[in-house]
Amino acid sequence: MSTAQAASPSRRWWALALIATAQFMVIMDTSIIGVALPRMQEDLGFSQEDLSWVFNAYVVAFGGLLLLGGRLSDLFGARRTFSAGWLILLIGSVVAGAAGTVAVELTGRAVQGVGAALIAPSALTLLMMLFGHDPKELTKALALYGAAAPAGGTAGVFLGGLITEYISWPWVFYINIPIALIALIATPALMPAGGVGARGSIDVLGALTVTLGLGAVVYAIVRAPEVGWQSNETWGVLAGGVVLLAVFLAIQAARREPLMRLSIFRAPNLGAANLAQLMLGGAWIPMWFFLNLYLQQVLGYSAFPSGAALLPMTILIMIGMIALAPRAINRFGPKAMIVTGLLILAVGMGWLSLIRPDGTFWVDVLPASLVAALGMSLAFIPSLGTAISAAPPQEGGLTSGIVNTSYQVGSALGLAAMTAVAASYGADQLGNVPALTDGFSAAFLGAGLIALAGAILAALTLRPPRPAPRAATTDGWIEEPKPASGH
Repeated sequence: MSTAQAASPSRRWWALALIATAQFMVIMDTSIIGVALPRMQEDLGFSQEDLSWVFNAYVVAFGGLLLLGGRLSDLFGARRTFSAGWLILLIGSVVAGAAGTVAVELTGRAVQGVGAALIAPSALTLLMMLFGHDPKELTKALALYGAAAPAGGTAGVFLGGLITEYISWPWVFYINIPIALIALIATPALMPAGGVGARGSIDVLGALTVTLGLGAVVYAIVRAPEVGWQSNETWGVLAGGVVLLAVFLAIQAARREPLMRLSIFRAPNLGAANLAQLMLGGAWIPMWFFLNLYLQQVLGYSAFPSGAALLPMTILIMIGMIALAPRAINRFGPKAMIVTGLLILAVGMGWLSLIRPDGTFWVDVLPASLVAALGMSLAFIPSLGTAISAAPPQEGGLTSGIVNTSYQVGSALGLAAMTAVAASYGADQLGNVPALTDGFSAAFLGAGLIALAGAILAALTLRPPRPAPRAATTDGWIEEPKPASGH
């Protein structure tokens, strides 16, 4: 940590720009392919079922490997893991762009997911190494980091439309290559070299069971809307994933050097903050997904104007995270902001559920989406900051992996559940505008209920910070952990 603190302010903020770029790219890679999918289907001969796996292969690999990525960051150093992630993302992007068959395309996307699973937790660990010594600077850094996610999502829609229309679909993958090369060159110069806070070998069996378990659960969730929630495949794979996760927990309880020390959840508010992140992902991602569909399939927007319609929401999120959230956290505390943000998000979702078949962007979309965006911007930063600051610094990679996993699994759960809800209310009747609207409305209402449940759970489970002997360093941000033993 001392090396990070000794770095010049300008170098630290340049490092933060690279960390934010990593978050931007990881999220952009989930959204940039959407517009390109029909062209890929024509060129590579995808079936309609296979096509969804261009998205899912990335999500399954990303979500399943995040915990391992966090542990590798602790064992081998955040900087090395960060660089390795960029190299793997670069390789996956080359494979996905050059693919001539379905199998090669899905392999490339899965390799991209592996790279993202190394980048995401190590990026958060590096952020903590650079800014964790100063709570005020940490809040600003987390705000910039958090704002990169919605920017990446919207930029992906924009760039995907532009690239597919004016160049060719492989470039939605090739665009990662120059950015990955810049990151690989800049990382040694900007990032602190420390961060190897753990010793010992990798818990191979633990890594295998948690990766396969999380992968199976995410696979079952994202495939359920396609094969049916009542199908033997869905419940068989889901049950297998749950059994593997139970085996993982048993292994972690028995091993002296586990992949994930279970007692880490005794850290104040770690579990509660991760639960808030899970509920945020479960509410926000379905809202973003179905809002895009409403704009295109009901209001008749093409891909590029649809992306433009999301800009006001994205801009407000970025302003809220950078300007509003840090001040509100300092004044009211993280618990109040997490609960308030989730409640406002729920109100925005409820408002969006009032969409009409003959609606307009200015009446049916803009006001409600801005309310939802405000709620997201207020809740995301304090829940993320509380989660990654709750445990000892030497386990920063693990806590970062846990919080990223919580958000990704919440996103997959929420999107799959709301897809099933939307379909049951008519969202699968393409061309039937009233039925589509009813389906999307039901999805918005369901996502709002997830946000409301998140607010209630946060109010019940989060503990407000209390004065501690070393409280002078906390500035009301989070409770200072008790002496960082591993009890």
